[in-house]
Amino acid sequence: MNKSMMKTNPLLKFFSNSLIFLPTPMNINYWWNLGSLLGLCLMIQILSGLFLSMHYNPSIDQAFNSVIHIMKDINQGWLMRLIHMNGASMFFICLYIHIGRGIYYNSFMLIETWSIGVIIYLMTMATAFLGYVLPWGQMSLWGATVITNLISAIPYLGNSIVEWIWGGFSVSNPTLNRFYSLHFILPFIILILVVFHLMFLHLTGSKNPLGSNSNMNKIIFYPYFLTKDMITFIMILIIFFIFILQFPYNLGDPDNFIPANPMITPIHIKPEWYFLFAYAILRAIPNKLGGVIALLFSILILLLLPWMNKYYTKYPKFNPFNQCLFWIFCSSFFMLTWLGGKEIEYPYIQLSQIYTILYFNFFFSTQFFNKMWNFLIFK
Repeated sequence: MNKSMMKTNPLLKFFSNSLIFLPTPMNINYWWNLGSLLGLCLMIQILSGLFLSMHYNPSIDQAFNSVIHIMKDINQGWLMRLIHMNGASMFFICLYIHIGRGIYYNSFMLIETWSIGVIIYLMTMATAFLGYVLPWGQMSLWGATVITNLISAIPYLGNSIVEWIWGGFSVSNPTLNRFYSLHFILPFIILILVVFHLMFLHLTGSKNPLGSNSNMNKIIFYPYFLTKDMITFIMILIIFFIFILQFPYNLGDPDNFIPANPMITPIHIKPEWYFLFAYAILRAIPNKLGGVIALLFSILILLLLPWMNKYYTKYPKFNPFNQCLFWIFCSSFFMLTWLGGKEIEYPYIQLSQIYTILYFNFFFSTQFFNKMWNFLIFK
């Protein structure tokens, strides 16, 4: 690449510094590939969503039929829709593994990078929720009604805010229109945040599995890690296309094949699988306002991790307390996801309460156990 061109073109310089000359710790493993996979997922979602938006009609009378029109009448429309629909699940699978890796290896100590990452996570959840409403099936309508109604738990202002979001006294045409507009614009905001996320990461440098000083042994990103990323790109795309061509509707809800009907409530209203852990926490609290606070706190608590782990261990790979707590946290996350899809009855409510305690216990107990481990090892 011509160096004079790089000096005159800042965009070219940014990409060359990010994809070619970036100094990278030589011992990072495949868990660090999830960041680039998330970039791939984001581009797939933006491009497939752009094509779908050309034929989608954001009207309560035409939305459901326009989705059928895309599936049946548009050339390769079925493929675009299945890619976009299942791409959201692929995005969240990669996102949760990426966050899990960050927690396990204490990457949250890169405070600016971590904070922007959590904001991206929140924006992604908002985008996914808005997108789930757009097909205007039964679960889309009632899921939107239930989730937006949670805001009514805010004292004094709650009901007014809900009506302002709806654009009326129920989820109707104005709601669908504004959800469509927001669903279209939010991915581009996420894209801007991703650029800032990478900028801060490049300023501080990546962590590594050993937790040691990464500046001692670094190599350039190209060709070593770019080749490594390409391998995972190919693997994930093969798995992804096998899934969308063989099991396209396995992660969806059958009720969403029924056109939205405000006069008939589904027997069991639940969100998509990637929201179920938060939904289970919401249902575990008997008080409505308390449940909403717990739901928000289950995500926002990630922002507090750098300060809650003041006595964090620099070598998490060799800390048995950290590892035990982390895997208990992961098991509680999986169990809450499973419980979120179950009926509101015994024993699922009681189990949800137990695993909610275990979920939050991880964040409050790690500081104590890290301090104890540091005392035992470095006394």
